[in-house]
Amino acid sequence: MTLLLDSMILIDHFNGIERATAYLAATQGQAAISVITRAEVLAGFDEAGAIAAQGLLDCYPTLPIEKETADVAAQLRRRYRFRLPDALQAALALRNRLRLVTRNTKDFPPDRHPYVLVPYNI
Repeated sequence: MTLLLDSMILIDHFNGIERATAYLAATQGQAAISVITRAEVLAGFDEAGAIAAQGLLDCYPTLPIEKETADVAAQLRRRYRFRLPDALQAALALRNRLRLVTRNTKDFPPDRHPYVLVPYNI
């Protein structure tokens, strides 16, 4: 496992963006999600859609947030003024030595955060 998928990548897939779907297929077995990603993705579905989405989400290991990760997130939030979910995502990636896969270059410019990977643009 080398990648932590941000919500945006999975949301793109569910919205029919082919580049996202291709990226997920190409990285099968290499990626995990966080409990934050799971919640953010599922929040965008009605009850019936959520059940279908859970099927895909269940294919990924889901990383919990522990107190050590929360402590790192607090440091990142103070330093970079991240919103809490973004700080927690970054902390999970850093603590688990994973690349954070996102299209959110506004909050995670890859030149400033070398652990960030932007797999495609739309």
